[in-house]
Amino acid sequence: MKIEDRLSLLNYKTDKSYEHITINPSICETCPDHFCTFACPAKCYSLIEEKLNFKYEDCVECGTCDVACSHGSVAWNNTKGGHGVKYKYG
Repeated sequence: MKIEDRLSLLNYKTDKSYEHITINPSICETCPDHFCTFACPAKCYSLIEEKLNFKYEDCVECGTCDVACSHGSVAWNNTKGGHGVKYKYG
C-alpha cells in the first residue's frame, strides 16, 4: 500500500487557534540542506521557487521534522487534548 493511501485513512481534528509546528523562515532561507523536505513522511515540506513551503494540514505529528532540522528552525509542540491525528491501527 502506498504511503498516500495509508495517510488517507487518518482522521484529523485541527485546532486552528494553536499551531503545533512553527518554522522560522529566516533560518530556512539560509539552510543549504532542507532535510525536512526529504524526512517528512507526509510531505508537508516542499521547496517552491527556492522558498520553503509548509502545509500543516497533512501533518501526522510524528516529530521527524524537528529531528531532521539541524539548524533549529522547527519548533514542534504536542497538540492540545482532543485535537490532532486519530490513528487507525491494524
